[in-house]
Amino acid sequence: MRKSISVLLKRQRNAITKYAMKGGMIIMKFAIQTRSDDLSKRLTSEAKDYLKDFGLVYDEEEPDIVLSIGGDGTLLHAFHKYIHRLEHTAFIGIHTGHLGFYADWKPEEMEKLVLSIARKEFNVIEYPLLEVMINYRYSDKSATYLALNESTVKSPEVTLVMDVELNGEHFERFRGDGLCMSTPSGSTAYNKALGGAIIHPSFSAMQLTEMASINNRVFRTVGSPLVLPAHHRCILTPVNGPDFMVTVDHLQLLHKDVKSIEYKVSDKKVRFGRFRAFPFWKRVHDSFIASDE
Repeated sequence: MRKSISVLLKRQRNAITKYAMKGGMIIMKFAIQTRSDDLSKRLTSEAKDYLKDFGLVYDEEEPDIVLSIGGDGTLLHAFHKYIHRLEHTAFIGIHTGHLGFYADWKPEEMEKLVLSIARKEFNVIEYPLLEVMINYRYSDKSATYLALNESTVKSPEVTLVMDVELNGEHFERFRGDGLCMSTPSGSTAYNKALGGAIIHPSFSAMQLTEMASINNRVFRTVGSPLVLPAHHRCILTPVNGPDFMVTVDHLQLLHKDVKSIEYKVSDKKVRFGRFRAFPFWKRVHDSFIASDE
């Protein structure tokens, strides 16, 4: 690959540098998040060298773009690492395992991706995020998080019992293993395993799904996923205990003395660099339906 790109480097590197010196271009800064396997490490080294050869600056503090080399889990780590720069940073995924919903590029396409980044031949698309606010019994302070995929709530030792409130009105008293609130882009992850619907990420919504709810003649829940629009809020109020295990994507957090947990579609969005058409439903097909045969 190094040899095949060398001719283009010689021609375009000088042109890019000359254009930048004239003030015609702002130099783009990039960072790379990678997992620890050998292929991902090799691609990281190559991508860093090639992009620097094209005049881009490696900057882990304030990158304009972040390359995620690995899988969707790697991109989740990158998202939370740069969560403070969502308005300024776009993410680009290169998958080194199975096809991911956040990773558009294959390892053998690295050369094409590098050239597209250097030429800025990409658009930025935005996906909605989930805001999670945890309020406490004995404090006016609250903890707020953003989730790219989902947030779940479970009771550490006993059955979870939560009053579910939608837009200020009591909806149900849930009893079961737990509850999951997901984003549209995260609807293909844990939410799908729980029987939730797959939602196109262009919709600004969130989805509440149940984990093994208890339904009998005494206890009753709706028993179906709930898709809530952006102007709705969902508040979970504990009934039988103040301590809960709350997950935000890959993060597992034990919160004590919880008064309530509030979910809403965040005003903030995550930004992805999109270089070519890759229809969402084709991703769904390739991930869950297509055969390797």
